[in-house]
Amino acid sequence: MMKNIVALESTVIAKGLPGPYNVETALEMETIVKQNRAVPKTIGIIAGEVRIGLTKEEIKFLADDKNVIKAGTAELAAAIVGKRNAATTVSATMSLAKKEGIEVFATGGIGGVHRQRTWDVSQDIAELSKNSMIVVCSGFKSILDIERTIELLETSQITTVGYNTGVFPLFHSRSSSYKLSFSTDDPSEIRDIFLKKKELGLSGAVLVLNPVPEEEEIDYDRLNNWIRKAVDNAEIKNVTGKDLTPFLLSELANYSNGQTVRTNISLLKNNARVAAIIASTFA
Repeated sequence: MMKNIVALESTVIAKGLPGPYNVETALEMETIVKQNRAVPKTIGIIAGEVRIGLTKEEIKFLADDKNVIKAGTAELAAAIVGKRNAATTVSATMSLAKKEGIEVFATGGIGGVHRQRTWDVSQDIAELSKNSMIVVCSGFKSILDIERTIELLETSQITTVGYNTGVFPLFHSRSSSYKLSFSTDDPSEIRDIFLKKKELGLSGAVLVLNPVPEEEEIDYDRLNNWIRKAVDNAEIKNVTGKDLTPFLLSELANYSNGQTVRTNISLLKNNARVAAIIASTFA
């Protein structure tokens, strides 16, 4: 089996980015992976059939389907039995990729603990805690509760490694006051940490924290003001569960006149590049 495969999620196509950027970005991420000597496999579900490597037509189909559902690990079986079209989140993509022997995955940002007063934690954390995989991201989504999510990552025994950074990047922002215990600029070292963790029989992912490119980052204080407004609006409108993240991201796009979307696209492409470089070291 080829080891230089990079899994890519499909939620960004159906729920994360507006058209036509969703399809354009998904296809560009695949191209970037290929340019860096790895094989892209965008994962989704079409009419109840799991697709490990969506075609260009299937990517467009998921982007256009108004009834596509957002499936985490918990929803996979029901989506398949119900013959639904589903975009896979971080947790579902990891689960399906691991079943196929894929060990490297690129995404934008992981889910975590939401800022709302109700207890709302993403399935991503549970999957990261038990699934042995290298996951490249730009931290967790800026809309989340930073301190509680970082604490939960540690409690869940998820290994965090900064790539060319010594602090926890915050999705739209490159830097923060939260220091990382481990960082490297060597993709082979990330591979070796992953392999050593497997050798020791330790469950859980190696979460590679790759900051957004400097030219596209957004100042966190400015961003945080938008996030507070978006969270307050979500509570007023009683938006919760799987609808919350898409709602908050849409609000941020409006407040920022599209800057958050441009930043999201930039970090997605950069994470695909880094994941491909890491995957290529296995080959």
